[in-house]
Amino acid sequence: MRVLVVGGGGREHALCWAISRSSQCDAVLCAPGNAGIARIAECVAVGAEDIPVIVALAKERAVDLVVVGPEGPLVGGLVDRLAEAGIRAFGPSAAAAELEGSKGFMKDLAARQGIATAAYGRFTDAGRARAFVAEHGGRVAVKADGLAAGKGVILCQTPAEADAAIESILVDKAFGAAGSEIVIEEFLGGEEASFFALVDGKRAIPMASAQDHKAVGDGDTGPNTGGMGAYSPAPVVTDKMAGIVMDRIVEPTIAGLAAAGRPYRGVLFAGLMIDAAGPKLLEFNVRFGDPECQSLMVRLASDPLEALSACAAGDLGSTKLAWRDEVSLTVVMAAKGYPGTYEKGSEIRGLSFVERMEGVTLFHAGTRIGHRRLLSDGGRVLNITALGATVAEAQARAYAAVDCIDWPQGFCRRDIGWRAIGR
Repeated sequence: MRVLVVGGGGREHALCWAISRSSQCDAVLCAPGNAGIARIAECVAVGAEDIPVIVALAKERAVDLVVVGPEGPLVGGLVDRLAEAGIRAFGPSAAAAELEGSKGFMKDLAARQGIATAAYGRFTDAGRARAFVAEHGGRVAVKADGLAAGKGVILCQTPAEADAAIESILVDKAFGAAGSEIVIEEFLGGEEASFFALVDGKRAIPMASAQDHKAVGDGDTGPNTGGMGAYSPAPVVTDKMAGIVMDRIVEPTIAGLAAAGRPYRGVLFAGLMIDAAGPKLLEFNVRFGDPECQSLMVRLASDPLEALSACAAGDLGSTKLAWRDEVSLTVVMAAKGYPGTYEKGSEIRGLSFVERMEGVTLFHAGTRIGHRRLLSDGGRVLNITALGATVAEAQARAYAAVDCIDWPQGFCRRDIGWRAIGR
């Protein structure tokens, strides 16, 4: 098969890496890719959200399957346009992708399907939003309704913090049009986890779990980011808990979307909060998480292309997934200043040492080649993924690799995996 992967981050590098190792793969193209992806795939300078050009590229290069990495082109209808051109794609239609494209839509669907989730309200008026906050004592999550690159959620502990979040998103338009409407939810306690399933429109099969680290600083301090690290599996998602998540969250969602005329195909990513009462749904994403995907791909023992292709074809009936027993852990290295203002173009050295380390896989996120040097080209720049018998062993191996990298303009959290190690 000839495969086109859409996107240029660490998630897409992990997908290209996994797909290129498949016995069914003849060639991998990536649009636009990055410096690391260019070593294993043909990169084409086409933006991930340039839908007409991506469709034309897939037709011109006789691509058999398009694997869409980021949420933007999915919400924008890339899969629909590819289907019109007769090209199979892994990912949901625009109608089904509204599950991530609108947090309000997702919450309303969960309410209709009886899925456990936080009490919420949808608001376009700041005054009504503040009244809702007052009713819930100030401990709330304020979310931009639309896509905000993983940064549109503000966790608030007091009414003053919630008021500032409402002002920032709804009034000052900190996230642009994505914040034209906000969703405010009651604060949920427990432990967060990410759960992934493949869905073919009619049926779902569970993949694996992971735990992301959204906050920029150690101890989960500072503003939310697109993700500073992850590990898989998440200890809180036992086999029994995975079955509960499938029965109470994933299956009702698939049924609800199908009943609404929005059948879902692709990977379904459920963000969960788990406590003694069981799992509650925080959010849905309609693509692999980043950096969770990196941790998942190094653990996947099955042929990834076979599974993605069967899912896109609407036929997961005979698909079985196998996973390595080891734990995987991913550390994200970001440019100093991220998720705020940061500079691009600083040189990165020392990666050849990391590439020779046993049990470590290096994925590029925001990199480019300039004057024969590897340069930073984004906020999140490198992903170091390590395997180990335990989370502690994988963590030690990952940070040993981080310490080999010579990049003074970069930083990372030093505590990825702390919850599992604390157990």
